[in-house]
Amino acid sequence: MKLRADLVLRTIGSDHMIVDPGQEMVDLSTVYTLNDTAAWLWEQLQGIDFTIASIVELLCQQYEVTEQQALADAETLIKDFEKQGLLEK
Repeated sequence: MKLRADLVLRTIGSDHMIVDPGQEMVDLSTVYTLNDTAAWLWEQLQGIDFTIASIVELLCQQYEVTEQQALADAETLIKDFEKQGLLEK
């Protein structure tokens, strides 16, 4: 799977948002907020093909979490990304 290449991560203060820079005016209904971990993962995964396993590996390398917790978090993140249309089809 792959993140949509047309979306951009913007950080304003401590807030991380995914926006579509092609819009003339920002439609706030299509701005997606991310927590620090999800924003870090977005940066790591941008422009590459990845799997749930690669997300688990990244989480375990960066944070002190078990593989089981990283897997649960990765599955939740991907479901959210799919639901919000942030992944390429």
